[in-house]
Amino acid sequence: MNPSRARITSHWYLPLLLGILFIALGVWVLVTPLESFLALAIFFAVTFLISGVLEIVYAITNRHSIKKWGWSLAVGIVDLVIGIILVSTPALSMVVLPLYVGLGVLFRAILAIGWAFELRRREVPNWGWLLVIGILGLLFALIMLWNPLFGGLTIVIYTGLALISIGVFQVFLSLRLKKYRDLW
Repeated sequence: MNPSRARITSHWYLPLLLGILFIALGVWVLVTPLESFLALAIFFAVTFLISGVLEIVYAITNRHSIKKWGWSLAVGIVDLVIGIILVSTPALSMVVLPLYVGLGVLFRAILAIGWAFELRRREVPNWGWLLVIGILGLLFALIMLWNPLFGGLTIVIYTGLALISIGVFQVFLSLRLKKYRDLW
């Protein structure tokens, strides 16, 4: 057997195990939406906390190299404070998460609509599809912002489906690697 082939196929079962784990986690997320949403909200809060710490470290270590390092320090402090507040009050994190995601979707949708009109101005064909997607994203974002419960449920469903998709990919990859190994 080719040494290169042997290397990449010798542990073909690891993606299979990882895939099964991802699929199980995705199913758990979909079956237990409240617990899953709480876990996602806590992860969201911890992300702010870690981001704040890393931004502060970056600002301080680069204070002699970056002219306006104080802005990075300020952003880091704000993120750290937000992270501390959200970690200490998970219920607040559960309220903020759908609003944060909703605003992110809103801004991306507005950007998509702007790009659609830019492409139209440049006479790029099929620009209308981007406009439709942008408008749908805008409507979706407004619903998420208007009804945070819908937003939370949407986040849970998308997370569960994403985990399952990753798991299916991993299983498929492992089976392809095994087949590739067995050819020789």
